[in-house]
Amino acid sequence: MLTEEQYLALERAAEFKSEFLDGEMFARSSVSIQHAELQTNILCELHEALRGTRCEPLGSDLRVRVSSRMYTYPDVSVLCGKPLLADDCQDVLLNPIVIVEIVSPSTESYDRGPKLKHYRTIASLQDYILVNQSEIRIEQYTRQENNLWILRDYQTLDEELAIKSIGVSLPLGRIYDRVEFPAS
Repeated sequence: MLTEEQYLALERAAEFKSEFLDGEMFARSSVSIQHAELQTNILCELHEALRGTRCEPLGSDLRVRVSSRMYTYPDVSVLCGKPLLADDCQDVLLNPIVIVEIVSPSTESYDRGPKLKHYRTIASLQDYILVNQSEIRIEQYTRQENNLWILRDYQTLDEELAIKSIGVSLPLGRIYDRVEFPAS
């Protein structure tokens, strides 16, 4: 069992990224072409949509501290305003407003279960978005008053992912542009 401090020391010296949950480090696995295309599309669309605003999209190289029990590297996160960073190393974000995870068959239960449970404890987080890489499907969990979360499920290319917390709508056709699903 590692402490939070031990994890950060090991992680900052490592050549590859690992996430941290309940005292254990988990190496991040490689991604599929669909995952990489979706991440690029989402980052590009958010970058363009947020140009000139106080919000900015960030890729998976920036670590997010969910709690002393969990550190992750979300596929995409959005920061609005001044970043709150954990320490002088400036490599741990504390205040994302939106987190996007691209779901693969191997990560689906983790992204929907433990990750969702932990992410909902981030006070600044308003939207948690799961983007499926195997089919056209986006699930958006949005925080309401009294810490109630509602789910919106998108399943067609003519829909738009409305992220009101940052004032943007992204067409699913643009998110899934060039993404080819493997034959079943």
